[in-house]
This record gives sequence, structure tokens and C-alpha cells, in this order.
Amino acid sequence: MDVIRNKVAESGIITLNLEEYLPKEEIVLFDIKDYLFMEMILKEKDFREALKQHDWQQYAGKNVGIICTADAIIPHWAYMLIVSYLQPVAQYVAAGDAEELKKRILLHNINNLDTASFSDKRVVIKGCGDVSIDAFAYAEITRVLLPVVKSLMYGEPCSTVPVFKRK
Repeated sequence: MDVIRNKVAESGIITLNLEEYLPKEEIVLFDIKDYLFMEMILKEKDFREALKQHDWQQYAGKNVGIICTADAIIPHWAYMLIVSYLQPVAQYVAAGDAEELKKRILLHNINNLDTASFSDKRVVIKGCGDVSIDAFAYAEITRVLLPVVKSLMYGEPCSTVPVFKRK
């Protein structure tokens, strides 16, 4: 009797799913508009006082994007000041909307990947899933893994597109 072998399981290929590197914590937005005089003008003294009085603990453990939905000119130091309050409590802070924050966190997570576990391994980057992942993430994971992997592929372990093979 012939034994059925799972050649994919025996191949030693590691599958990396980029969906696992998307932010898991809640994403909330901090809108500067709410701290402007007549939703148009940033008055430094009033702005600083309002930020001092703000309850920053509501952002504990969350990913926070700093935006301004008003058509106003916001000085760069205002973003810096907001980050100085958010940094101690939030999981992650950046200027931008929810989509920009997801992108930045995904890039952050890819760049903080422990590449030692992929050293001299055959790696396939999962090509399809429940969440759409943009090309920037595939380019970045390639940049990060290329120096350490034996080979890099795209797709599924049973059907891959070769990308790189160390000679």
C-alpha cells in the first residue's frame, strides 16, 4: 500500500502572513479641529491649556492618529506637543488618518521582525487572505528578509511564485 505524503509539509517552507502584522489594538483619531478658536485659528496659550486639561488616559493602549479636519494651518510644533502627551499612554502615535496609521504600524511591525528565525530558510509570503494588503508591505517584507533567507516566494506553499534564491 502506498503511503500518501504531504510534500508541502515536508518541504520546510515557512509561510509568513502579512495580516498578522496589522495593528490589533483599536485605532482612534485625535482631531486638532476641536482645539482651535472658531475651528480656524490655533491660539498657542489656549491650545496648551486645553491639552493640559485633556484626559489622555482614554488613549491608553490604543493606536492614535493625529488629524485636523478643519481647513486651518497647523504649526508643526502642535503635532509635537500632542505626541508629547500621547506617547506615555498610547500604543502607537503618528500624524495621519486611520489608513495612514495602519500603514505605518504595518511597516513598523515588519521592520521590527526578528529575522533570525528566517535565517537560511525557505519563506513564502502569503499572497491572499481576508484582508487586502497593499504592495508597499510586500516590497518592505522583501527588503527586510532578502539578506537572511535561503529563498523567498509569493503565494501559497502548494503554488508559489519564486522571487529570490540564494546562490
